Amino acid sequence: MQLPPTFTLATARAAGLSRSVLRGGGYVRISHDLVVRLDDAIDARERLGVLVSVLPADAAYSHTTAAHLLGAHLDLPARAHVALTPRRVLPQRADLVVHARRLDPTDVVDLAGLRVTSGAQTFLDLSAVLPPAELVAVGDALLRAGHLTADELAARLARAGRVRGVVRARCCAPVLTEQAMSRPESLMRYWLVDSHLPDPEVQVPAHDRFGAVVARSDLGHRRWRLRMEYEGRQHADEAQFGRDVDRYSLMAAAGDLVLRFAARHLTARTVVSRTEQALRSQGWRPDPR
Repeated sequence: MQLPPTFTLATARAAGLSRSVLRGGGYVRISHDLVVRLDDAIDARERLGVLVSVLPADAAYSHTTAAHLLGAHLDLPARAHVALTPRRVLPQRADLVVHARRLDPTDVVDLAGLRVTSGAQTFLDLSAVLPPAELVAVGDALLRAGHLTADELAARLARAGRVRGVVRARCCAPVLTEQAMSRPESLMRYWLVDSHLPDPEVQVPAHDRFGAVVARSDLGHRRWRLRMEYEGRQHADEAQFGRDVDRYSLMAAAGDLVLRFAARHLTARTVVSRTEQALRSQGWRPDPR
């Protein structure tokens, strides 16, 4: 019996293939009853494509699975999240997390052949499970990747009614920006906006004496000549390190104070307290009212 590229365990048994044979080379078990015959290795994205064959036609990948596929920083979960139209009995599989959702056509997009919840729907779904700072980081990433716009999000939240998490989504939506370049930048910005300190600007330019933009900082306060930078692992690269030295030198030469953060400093308390100390040193004082 000639097996197709994708088959069930029942089909394999009918073809005379034992479990020990399937555990050997050439086969990958995609789910508890779905097997793929391979010539090459299969990656996580391809696995989701194969899983579609056992899902109802109205299924769409959702939540953290959708966020990953749409370009957010979230890792693919071990069990794929899927949204299905509510029915009397939702199909359950050990390898899936199934969510009942009534989705409009605009709430689903085709992403290289996969049905995936839209950026706005994904943001709304995750608002029920992510803390505000992480939700903002996901929203920034979706904006930056071109899978979300302010108008699309506003339209989706306007018809969300009393969906779980919608209050958090509406509070976080005005904070989003496509200019944030990474999750740590988004987290830092949210903590500062949520604090008693003045809201920071994003991607603040630095100019030379001729007025040309020569550098940009992740966050900053031009009024108080303060800039905040997050140093990720990529900054350890020798070439990047040299570029960073140039940028910081140009900012300092213009009279700005540069406050630098690394992964060990990435907590709300540390970011807010150090930024407040730096702002005070630059002349900022809280409004007495």
